[in-house]
Amino acid sequence: MTVAQLEDVSIIRSGVTLLSAITLSIAENQRWVILGANGAGKTTLLQVLAAQIHPSRGRATLLGERLGAVDVFELRPRIGVSSAALADRLPKGESVADVVISAAYGVTGRWREHYAETDRSRARQLMWQLRVEHLADRTFGTLSEGERKRVQIARALMTDPEMLLLDEPAAGLDLSGREALVGTLGEICLNPTAPTTVLVTHHLEEIPLGITHALLLKQGRMVAAGPLARTLSSELVSYTFDLPLEISTIDGRWSARTTYRPRFS
Repeated sequence: MTVAQLEDVSIIRSGVTLLSAITLSIAENQRWVILGANGAGKTTLLQVLAAQIHPSRGRATLLGERLGAVDVFELRPRIGVSSAALADRLPKGESVADVVISAAYGVTGRWREHYAETDRSRARQLMWQLRVEHLADRTFGTLSEGERKRVQIARALMTDPEMLLLDEPAAGLDLSGREALVGTLGEICLNPTAPTTVLVTHHLEEIPLGITHALLLKQGRMVAAGPLARTLSSELVSYTFDLPLEISTIDGRWSARTTYRPRFS
């Protein structure tokens, strides 16, 4: 089954082309990473996949529904999203448990909803899976950045989505926080029952185990897309980031280092 199909998709805003002629097919059970420098169009592409923006040109089909011919308010609950933009809308004074469970009701702040026990049970299971169950009664605003990232991912999974989109989930974390989160993301990506996943990052070191495919973006255009080992070549990644890079992998984890040698006077 094809979960997302983009055909010559372009996004143009105020005369500026943010994405140009993107053609991409994401199949069920695949795990994708989108890589590129700042301004490459990664977050814009994720917004298309999240049904948050429509193509200026081309066709986008998500979960069998074409954007522009479907009610996006019915489509969006089928897609789990974790992003900095969403995190900014979450009430800082709301409990972690309510931040997670409220996703089932399509709201970002609890009002007068009565939560069913089945929803509470699922929220508890997800908080346990993301290792934040001990924070259930804490308010969202008191959490560390790493704890907030985990809560956001638990929230994104609350509706049992068919596609999970993660926009720079490890951004702003220190080394230990990053490695702990990447390990947890690996558990999700390796789980055959987890949703089709698309992760955006700047750093190869943040690619978790279980990722199967990669898309390289440069200035809004596709450089390459396909199976991870074939796409993350030193040549392609160097071109994507405009820097001579040597790409290596150890035990399934990726890293990049420059081969540029500075000249000293």
